[in-house]
Amino acid sequence: MIDKRDRIVRLKTVLDRTGLSRSTVYRKIGDGTFPRQIPISINGAGWRESEINRWFANPPAYRADENAAG
Repeated sequence: MIDKRDRIVRLKTVLDRTGLSRSTVYRKIGDGTFPRQIPISINGAGWRESEINRWFANPPAYRADENAAG
């Protein structure tokens, strides 16, 4: 279940927190080894902070399909 207080963070915050480059984030999303973005407006997207924290807890073991958000 998703916490209603879960913040949405934008790309800059994700890059700052993870230390990954933009291209690495998107490559990892494609590989299923990093959380997918969620749409927050017509031209904007972000990540659930809880998903970034889950990835951060164990990056090598993260698999996006284990956490189908919705």
